Amino acid sequence: MQKGAQYQTVLELITEIFKDKEPADKIINTYLREHKYIGSSDRRFITEIVWTILRHRRRLTFDAQSSEPRRILLYFLRNEDFDVLCSDSKYSLAPLSKEEKIWLEKENENPYPPEVEAETPDWLYAKIKDMNLLKALNKPAPADLRINAMTREFIIKKLQKEGLFFRPTKYSPLGIRSTDRVNLHNCMTYQEGEVEVQDEASQIAAILADVQPNYKTIDYCCGAGGKSLTIAFLNENKGKIDVHDINWGRLEAIKDRSVRLKITNLNIIKELKDKDYERFIVDAPCSGSGTWRRSPDAKFRLTPYQLEELSKTQQEILDTAYEHTAKGGRIVYFTCSILPEENENVIQSFCTCHPDMKKINLKPLWEKKLGSTYPVKDEYMLHLNPLISGTDGFFVCVMEKI
Repeated sequence: MQKGAQYQTVLELITEIFKDKEPADKIINTYLREHKYIGSSDRRFITEIVWTILRHRRRLTFDAQSSEPRRILLYFLRNEDFDVLCSDSKYSLAPLSKEEKIWLEKENENPYPPEVEAETPDWLYAKIKDMNLLKALNKPAPADLRINAMTREFIIKKLQKEGLFFRPTKYSPLGIRSTDRVNLHNCMTYQEGEVEVQDEASQIAAILADVQPNYKTIDYCCGAGGKSLTIAFLNENKGKIDVHDINWGRLEAIKDRSVRLKITNLNIIKELKDKDYERFIVDAPCSGSGTWRRSPDAKFRLTPYQLEELSKTQQEILDTAYEHTAKGGRIVYFTCSILPEENENVIQSFCTCHPDMKKINLKPLWEKKLGSTYPVKDEYMLHLNPLISGTDGFFVCVMEKI
């Protein structure tokens, strides 16, 4: 593809993404499936440009003094040769108008407001007010994998033979990390089920659930089953883990993952009946604010109303967990969120309503299971993020019914 055609494709993609209706990765993947003639090198170039623009959406909008996608793209390309990029062809960027040429010559010398500097919607910046954290959440995330066989050292050497270079993660004893672009489609180590994609924070959460093979356990909002699969691996397929999710499409994905990873002790249940679980894992539906490194577009789709509704849902799920947890059993609450409304506020409200729920000190559990120094001050509610732990934003709280 010519450069002009590549950037015309970028324009078509950001025009759709900026409607803030669907996740960017879904829009990009659908577009590329429908345009199979686009070669692999063109795909890489186009997607990299799109993600770069998404990560700098607020600054580009501010500098362009417009939210119109073409203006944002033109400002992004302001130092390029538009005579080369633009033509009358429908497959290329349209030529600059006289007005656009005049506009591009003007420099916006106004300083960025804090929320623009942080690349965050105004209402979210007012709520979070942590410039360093927000900037860290706007940088691309590394590629984290979890080993599912042998040892880390063995897997790292095996991947190296396939041209993929990883190092051990700092905290999770199961994790390996690469800062390079990683394509696992043709990776035999992945195809053979010896590694799985999972952020280090999610691995840590599964380890802190402290599930033993003889425990009656359920992963209630299991999604695609990442944490259940990790727990099953830790327990060498011993015992049984019930898994449930309201989205049956996600549960179907667990079956395929289980086969590839050679996990045999997950039991999919449609209806929650038993009330004597010793580990009730709640991987709560949330804003996903801790994963903005991977999905920078998500912050623009989130609304205050959605956040309020998510908080209500989290409370309702915890109440369900309470009803189905045995005395002496534990509720393990996770979110991939950095927002108090989904984390400590939910926990405090739940514990107030259920005074027989006692928060567990995570510091000794961390040091026993992970063999490293506990990284935060709060010993009862664990907050991880790129600044603290080099991971996605993540929250963990473990409560025992006394």
